[in-house]
Amino acid sequence: MKTPIEHIHLSQAAKDQLIKLKRATGIEHWNTLCRWSLLYSLADSSEPSIYKIPSDSNLEMSWRTFAGTHGPAMLACVRQRYHERKNKTVDIGTFFRAHLHRGISALANRKGLNSIQDLCQLAVKMR
Repeated sequence: MKTPIEHIHLSQAAKDQLIKLKRATGIEHWNTLCRWSLLYSLADSSEPSIYKIPSDSNLEMSWRTFAGTHGPAMLACVRQRYHERKNKTVDIGTFFRAHLHRGISALANRKGLNSIQDLCQLAVKMR
C-alpha cells in the first residue's frame, strides 16, 4: 500500500520522551509507543501546533514498521482528522508528524503514567 507517509523521522526531544515512556511502561518497541502516541493525539479534538519539527535524532522507521498490520486503519484515522481540518495549509505528512510528536510529549508528561496498566486504563477512559 502506498502511503503519503513513507518514513518517520523523530526529533531528539521525542526520542528522549520515548525512552522515558519505555522505562515507565515496559513497552519495548518504539513503534508500539508511537502508535499509542499518535492515537492519543488524534483522540484529542484540538489541533496540534504546526511548526518545523527537527529530525535531529537517529530514530526513524518506515510506515510499515510504524503501523504494522494496523497500517490501513492508522492511515484512515490520520486521513479522517486531516480532512476534518478547516485550514489545510500543510500536507498530510506534516499533519501526521505534528500529531505524533504531540502525542509522544503528552504521554511522556502525563502524571500517573507509570506502567502498561496505567496506559491501558487511560485508553479505556478515552473510549
